[in-house]
Formats: sequence, C-alpha cells, structure tokens
Amino acid sequence: MTDALAYFSAKLAHETDASDVYAAQKGGEAFVLVDVRGDEAWAQGRISGAIHMPHQQIAERAPQELDPSTPVVVYCWSPGCNGGARGALEFAKLGYAVKEMIGGYEYWIREGQPTESDEGAAERTFDPQVMVVRAAVAG
Repeated sequence: MTDALAYFSAKLAHETDASDVYAAQKGGEAFVLVDVRGDEAWAQGRISGAIHMPHQQIAERAPQELDPSTPVVVYCWSPGCNGGARGALEFAKLGYAVKEMIGGYEYWIREGQPTESDEGAAERTFDPQVMVVRAAVAG
C-alpha cells in the first residue's frame, strides 16, 4: 500500500487533465498554460489562453519570459506524444513548479473546451467517447 500511495501521490502532483485545467482557467487560478508544440501545430490550433513555447526553446526563453514563482502547465498533441513530458522536464530543470496536462490538445478538443487558430476561435464540439454529453431537450 505504501508503494501505491507514493506512486499515485507523485503522479497527481505532476499531472493534471483537460477538465481540471479548464476549471482552473474559469476559476481564475494563477498559472501559465504552455503549448510546447512546433510553429505549424500552434498556427493550426491551440488552447485559448495558452502561450507558445516549443520545448526546444524553454531553457532559453522561459527565464526571460515567465515568472518562476508562477506554476506552469504544459501540453503537447495527445497521449501518444511525449513533447509535454519533454517540456515539463525543461521547466523542472529551471526550478518551475510544473505539471503536464495528460491527454494533451486532443483531449482538450474532445472535451469541447475553447480553442483557436490563426483564423480565430473554433467551434466547440463534445465527444461522447470521453465525457457525458446530454441530449438537447426538445421544446
């Protein structure tokens, strides 16, 4: 039991998910949401309110651009991408309090959270495969 308690406590200390990040945004919690993907991915679509800092640039840019006392949440494409972990590692090396948003951009979109691209805000859709989607009531 001690091993499981230590493992899951550590995991939750360093991970968050799309629903919790959205709730934190809506609640006005102080943190910086960082998209660690490349330029083309950022232009194609991103989480509303995020900043763009590809993981390869964190060591150079973060100390000049981000307050080290503000927590950071990073995300990449999806559960199949380790860019978020790479970005989180770079922030951790610099001493930032950092969490990785598991599920990445894919699950943010699937949960219908706000996104935008270089073209503007995107329409929100909700995926019943990852969340409860209530049918509209007629009338």
